[in-house]
Amino acid sequence: MAVGRRFGATRRTTTAVLTGTIGFLSSVAVAVPVWAQQAPADGYFATPPPVDMSKLLPDSGQPDKKYKPSKACVQRSTLGQNVILKNRPWGQEYLQISKAQEIVKAATGSVGGGVKVAVIDTGVTRHPWLRNLESGGEYVATPTNGQPKGLEDCDGHGTEVAGIIAGKPDNPEVGFVGVAPDATIVSYRQLSENYEPDTSTPTPPASSSGTPSSSTNPPTGSGSSLPPSGGGGTGSGDGDQTSPGQTNGGRQLEKAGTAGTLKTLAEIIRGIADRKDADVINMSVDNCRTATGSITEGEQQVQAAVHYAAQAGIVIIAAAGNATDTCPQNDQPDAKKPKTIVTPPWFADDVLSVGAIDEFGSVASFSVHGPWVGVAAPGTKIISLDPAEGSNSLANLTFESGDKASEIQGTSFAAPYVAGLAALVKAKFPSLDAKGIVNRIKETAQHPAAPGGRDNFVGYGVIDPVAALTQSLPSEVGNQAPIPPPQLAQLPPSNDRSSTPMIVALAGTGGGVVALLITLFVMRTIRRNRPAETASRR
Repeated sequence: MAVGRRFGATRRTTTAVLTGTIGFLSSVAVAVPVWAQQAPADGYFATPPPVDMSKLLPDSGQPDKKYKPSKACVQRSTLGQNVILKNRPWGQEYLQISKAQEIVKAATGSVGGGVKVAVIDTGVTRHPWLRNLESGGEYVATPTNGQPKGLEDCDGHGTEVAGIIAGKPDNPEVGFVGVAPDATIVSYRQLSENYEPDTSTPTPPASSSGTPSSSTNPPTGSGSSLPPSGGGGTGSGDGDQTSPGQTNGGRQLEKAGTAGTLKTLAEIIRGIADRKDADVINMSVDNCRTATGSITEGEQQVQAAVHYAAQAGIVIIAAAGNATDTCPQNDQPDAKKPKTIVTPPWFADDVLSVGAIDEFGSVASFSVHGPWVGVAAPGTKIISLDPAEGSNSLANLTFESGDKASEIQGTSFAAPYVAGLAALVKAKFPSLDAKGIVNRIKETAQHPAAPGGRDNFVGYGVIDPVAALTQSLPSEVGNQAPIPPPQLAQLPPSNDRSSTPMIVALAGTGGGVVALLITLFVMRTIRRNRPAETASRR
């Protein structure tokens, strides 16, 4: 009895201790932010924390700091070549862009007319084949030569992006055309790899010489090496060539020695929403970092801004990002624990991010994977507007480094295909809100063979512009998707051949089994009787 009482007391004490411990831990857990509790044990997570709207910034309308040119801007030169790019880009053919444009024009009288697409990038240079171009804002430097804000593209990146959205050549021999050639481009220069922070004193030393640098007069004698003045890109009948210094077809925010931060990106998005400057935003710019289980202040600012803009009815498109030495590919076994986080694509609730496929229909090797990837579009062998100032041609090559020309590629150029499609959907279905437009693009995509019709490589699949403009979606009329009726199994006719061979075979097998049993019975009987015979002889 004493032992029983001691055991009962011990059990009650243990229970009390456990209860108190659980209560203490529960009170501690309440103090931990929800997003931190959702993070896996290793600290990595694929889902961002909830939006903190207190991080929403007002639009300052200006750069966050003073920048100065560091590299020669994209320029033209005559190299004795006379090339006209007549062929249609493979991406145009793959997506059947011409058919999609016919559908929209028949329904509305134009191909994206009345829809505005904001391009937040390196700026957009005026080009005769970019008919509808408006100034948006300047967040890098004061434009030179009296250019309106946002309409100077020192890098050449933003002009190529804008061309895929709304380029409209007037040469009937040229096969290239933008997805929504009648849409209006509103340009915001937000970043540049050809500019760097200006740490010099306000008044230059007396020994300095020369005039202020510009896109037409690149800086001389600076610490940074300048790319060659010769071009990259094949052009029009003038033999004009282009030499933008792109890095793997993308632009990285907050990269050391360049212009462009998450803060100014957030400001621009907020300003567009407040002023209702655009129906669609295209961001072929990214910030890529190692996943650490936390979120930075700049990321919180962008997250609040895209949520604010999405709530205001703006479709937000972003490039999924390009894998580089500084932006490792998400190839880890568990997709829910990415090792690389890309912003703005990370905020998939409000942003439709776009991965890239190559000309063979496969996922492009440089396209960053992730649970946030929404859809995919062509991102290799790109043809677009020549971004050099004063050019009237196309380009299909660029200078990645030094004087080596390479093809234009990147998720940066897959995103504008989707932004152009969003403009077409907006034009044909003006009553659809932003979520409805995104949903239509996702639901009509060519879904991959994966659970739920999506994966971490192409999201819901490669976009299908014709389907996005013609398919009737049950979700838009408040109906459930139809349940397919059960299909009766179509079995082949019964075998009407003779069953005699089977009967004979079974009979033979049965006879063999019976014979075996008889043999075993006889042998057992003999062995059992043998000792008795031996005993009788004795």
